Amino acid sequence: MLKTVIVTDSTAYVPDDIKEELGIHTIPLLVTIDGKAFKEDVDLTTGAFYDLVRGKGPLPKTSQPAIGDFEALYEKLSKDYDAVISIHLSSGISGTYMGAVQAGEMVGDIEVLPFDSEISAYPQGFYVVRAAQLANEGRHPHEIIEELHQMKKTLKAYFMVDDLSHLQRGGRLSGAQALVGGLLQVKPILHFEDKVIVPFEKIRTSKKAMKRIADLLAEDAKDQLLDAAVIHANRYEEAVEWKEILEKKHPNVDFTVSHFGPVIGTHLGEGAMGLGWVKRRGT
Repeated sequence: MLKTVIVTDSTAYVPDDIKEELGIHTIPLLVTIDGKAFKEDVDLTTGAFYDLVRGKGPLPKTSQPAIGDFEALYEKLSKDYDAVISIHLSSGISGTYMGAVQAGEMVGDIEVLPFDSEISAYPQGFYVVRAAQLANEGRHPHEIIEELHQMKKTLKAYFMVDDLSHLQRGGRLSGAQALVGGLLQVKPILHFEDKVIVPFEKIRTSKKAMKRIADLLAEDAKDQLLDAAVIHANRYEEAVEWKEILEKKHPNVDFTVSHFGPVIGTHLGEGAMGLGWVKRRGT
């Protein structure tokens, strides 16, 4: 039987206890603030990040892991495993996935199967956790990859930001879209489409945007069991409150609270909120 291990990057924001329980390995992305580089979730906590960047200073820069870091991790894992499934944030917003592909071609003693989640944050984590569960059950790596492709058909995520300027300055949303949003004081609902972040709908207020996102969840929750995550950028209390409201409405949905850490928080800005969901395994 092939032994398979799961690798992801820090932007999946999978909790440490789950990573430990399921044997998930993480490679960190980097955030550079005032010329100093930090490894996400290694050198810099999420709370400390938002404290550091609050205000109108220069936008932090984010960067993908070095190919050598991937190669070193795969080489290390090759001593105990036959295959690694490496699950990463969307290739449309980061070169991390391509780094995994290139490093995978450089190692010889382990089969590397990179997977482009085409998304980020905890929706990326949905793939990571499912893959690790299947790997621990002894499923063949190609079978696990097939299951991840099936998940893509039911996985959805929507988010809204308080301030579009972060996405515009970071090059993750076009300038024209950010300008229009700022002038009209809209709170656009955003999502990933064809691997990049695009507006889904323009809504006037945060409250209405959150209601619209909740309505989208309700449509899918009508006739299936779902796993869902409320995701916040330093708005923990509001995230917990929203989770509790949604749980009462949808007893067939298993909710968790997650966060946008330093790398994704750089582009979304403090105050962003999101909701992601996927059809529950085995249903």
